[in-house]
Amino acid sequence: VQLQASGGGLVQAEGSLRLSCVASGRTFSDYAVAWFRQVPGKEREFVSAVSWSGNRYYTDAVKGRFTISKDNVKNTVVLQMNSLKPEDTAVYYCAADRKSSGSYLVGFEVSDYDYWGQGTQVTVSS
Repeated sequence: VQLQASGGGLVQAEGSLRLSCVASGRTFSDYAVAWFRQVPGKEREFVSAVSWSGNRYYTDAVKGRFTISKDNVKNTVVLQMNSLKPEDTAVYYCAADRKSSGSYLVGFEVSDYDYWGQGTQVTVSS
């Protein structure tokens, strides 16, 4: 599967952005899909994921502000980001994992995912 991430940009604190991850080659219905983010000099970190069965997971730092959704018909996963903070500034990557097909669980580590999009820059100004 090939992943294409988009939707990043520059926004002021408390603003919103909507990231999209579109899959081609295979349907998203067989995958868990996650968003990670990375700032220079730091490791890529888990942000949110949606399981094969539709269960949603969030890192504590974004709970209540970010919402992940998956549309198997459109082969798209969306990360709606509200109340953005300067510390949300990072390159955001979408990733897919087929090993967890059939499960309500997701992985939280970079190594759990086999397929990655190219990344989209999110910058939040104070």
